[in-house]
Amino acid sequence: MPSGVYSIDLNVPIEKVWSFVRFINNWAPLVPGYIEHEIISNTESTWAFQGEFGFIKKTIEMKVEITRWEEPVRVNFDLTGLSDNFAGNGYFKAEKLNGTSTRMTGCLNITAYGIKGPMANSILKNFVPQTTEELTTAVANKILEIQNPSA
Repeated sequence: MPSGVYSIDLNVPIEKVWSFVRFINNWAPLVPGYIEHEIISNTESTWAFQGEFGFIKKTIEMKVEITRWEEPVRVNFDLTGLSDNFAGNGYFKAEKLNGTSTRMTGCLNITAYGIKGPMANSILKNFVPQTTEELTTAVANKILEIQNPSA
């Protein structure tokens, strides 16, 4: 299963990190290649983004289902392909380093299935870690921007 984990330390209290990641509307637009998302319920949404897979650009649609909210330390989610045959999961985790600093970790696991699965998985081995790092960094930067608007 292609996967990626990326951590970044923020000079922001854990409660401020949670106040951002607890709302899907805050981080869905930060997915690399974001096109749109729609909230279906408190735990379900659909997302569309454009992924670059080598020389191919492809619009990907997926369902994101939140499987666990654990304030203020964790959001787990499952991914289901709507446009392609894939599934996966991931999380955002926050770890309090001290009263003013937090380590935020993003994780994605995605596996393609079907006839094109083996070929797609070989491409996803590079795409998933890169996307995990880009999304986690974008979320961290947005949190910092909100907490320090004059910086």
